[in-house]
Amino acid sequence: MSTHDTPLAPLADALGDRLLTPDHPAFAETTTVFVGGPPRTPAAVARVRSAAEIATALAAAQEAGLPVAVRAGGHHQSRHALVDGGLVLDLRLLDGVEIDAAAGVGRAQGGALAGPYTAAAGEHGLATGFGDTGSVGVAGITLGGGIGYLSRRYGLTVDNLLGAEVVLADGRVVRADADENPDLYWALRGGGGNFGVVTRLDLRLHEVGTVTGGMMMWEPSPEGLATILRTLAEGPEELSGMVNVMLAPPAPMVPEELRGKPVLMALLCHSGSDAAATLAPLRELKPLLDGVAELPYPGLFGGGGPAPGGIGDLRTGFLGEGTWSPDEAWATAAIEAVSAAPGPAAVNIRPMGGAIARVDAAATAFAHRDPAFMVSVGGNALASDGLPAAQEWTATAADALGVEGRGYVNFMGTATQDDVRNAYPEPTLARLREIKRTYDPENTFASTHNILP
Repeated sequence: MSTHDTPLAPLADALGDRLLTPDHPAFAETTTVFVGGPPRTPAAVARVRSAAEIATALAAAQEAGLPVAVRAGGHHQSRHALVDGGLVLDLRLLDGVEIDAAAGVGRAQGGALAGPYTAAAGEHGLATGFGDTGSVGVAGITLGGGIGYLSRRYGLTVDNLLGAEVVLADGRVVRADADENPDLYWALRGGGGNFGVVTRLDLRLHEVGTVTGGMMMWEPSPEGLATILRTLAEGPEELSGMVNVMLAPPAPMVPEELRGKPVLMALLCHSGSDAAATLAPLRELKPLLDGVAELPYPGLFGGGGPAPGGIGDLRTGFLGEGTWSPDEAWATAAIEAVSAAPGPAAVNIRPMGGAIARVDAAATAFAHRDPAFMVSVGGNALASDGLPAAQEWTATAADALGVEGRGYVNFMGTATQDDVRNAYPEPTLARLREIKRTYDPENTFASTHNILP
């Protein structure tokens, strides 16, 4: 049936061939995300190009009684970017980036990706810290927090958000910053996509030119993992990255004899001087692969977007405080868990501290400022019949590693109300709900980890 014969007719008139239904050849691509889940089939996908078109789409969905989901980069779980029988606002045509080097401000539209933004900023020797993947959406990672290569030195991405343009559920376009709608500005910095459609972000830029970074890989050992994590936690703030206990992927740089076997893999970035001395303890562990070298910062985000990674489950928590570091018993449990996984699996560990911890917990909706590490446990399946085993492994491994309670909204495998309560301290959640009642009282934006009005 043509959309011109449905309640979405006004939107079809406005968007033309950019309103996609399931019979459209491009529909499958627009409803595929990096990490899937149980299949979701929207009624239609609106490929919008402006705030005005977003307002028109929201009005049409409300008139038709359809639920709404917002897809920016589409890097996360399908349950957040898609909605069964509803309307998906696909922002990926709204992907402009502007770097104002003189003002030290980067501007990204709502569908922009971290890779192109980082490359554009890098032409001026500047950067905003996102995560560690160029294919992630700037809006998505920012609204949830943003932990990556520059976080220990310059703070989370939310700590560098200067302001945003937002289309509200009633179609109004508002500015949110320290002076205009400051309550909404506070909520956007960690509250996710609960309050409106973000069509532009203004972000602080920092001087970041040549860095020392790349990948190292080691054979798995509890002593080695404990040393790696301690080096990251106790190192200078210029050093950051992440460590994976994982089954080695069938990638070209991985020796064939290691593929499918447990390894320790770190993605590192040292953005200051004297990197060689800082990294020496890691090289003393005799890595199997050492791709760490000097390169322009955007080089850490090289390559195209990742292929969809099947379906899986994910649990995330924050461990320790201050300078706490996992000991060898914890490291042993992590290696044993991955060794027993029924399919692709990883324990991902990201050091915090530094500039992250210097922000008051009440200053943003991201309130996890004291932990030493964020730890994610993820089991994956290449087909739906493997999902139950992946879910069971994830739950068992997370319990064994103490990954429970406080969660990171950008790394949520599920999005129940228990998950939401676990993601925010009670005072933070209470304030978020109050702001939700102000800006989205009808709960139009409910497909993400939903903060109820």
